[in-house]
Amino acid sequence: MSVQRIATRYAKSILDLALEQGNLETVLEDMKGLLEMSKHKELLLLLKSPIVSLDKKRAVFKSLFDPNFSALTTAFIHLILTKRREDLLPEIAEEFVTQYKLYKGITNVTITTATPLNAEALAEIKAKLLASDITAKELEITQKVNPDLLGGFVIEVGDKLFDNSISFKLNKLSKQFKSKDFIKAI
Repeated sequence: MSVQRIATRYAKSILDLALEQGNLETVLEDMKGLLEMSKHKELLLLLKSPIVSLDKKRAVFKSLFDPNFSALTTAFIHLILTKRREDLLPEIAEEFVTQYKLYKGITNVTITTATPLNAEALAEIKAKLLASDITAKELEITQKVNPDLLGGFVIEVGDKLFDNSISFKLNKLSKQFKSKDFIKAI
């Protein structure tokens, strides 16, 4: 079974359990914390190491996670340890955040512009995105600045890309000038 499928199953399980116990927001914060912690090389090596014994991993996990996470999350982590799936904890945490956003109807949107957007322009783009059928009922917007765009914007919504930048239009125009059909038309 693929890593993604396993991570999805575990993430869905803890999401359902958190919903049932009314702990969804707490578990979300725990999973975000777990994601942050797993960015540390030492913890990642521990998670992935088949050499470190289960007892040592339990001791490390108990000291790291038990005081910082909710009882549901720590019980879940210990279950993952028992099942010998600790190497998948970062993927499970990431998938939990994805499942949470899906459940809450949150769409990730990345807006890249040549210069930073002011609040009014951002609000206008947000309103248009919410009015469209390509986003859910809530948006989580990330802004990026790329001066190479020259002007305009690029919006990424999931796997869709809307490029309305000047550099894209110039490249498109340049390709048209170079095409054989354009030369024949002249």
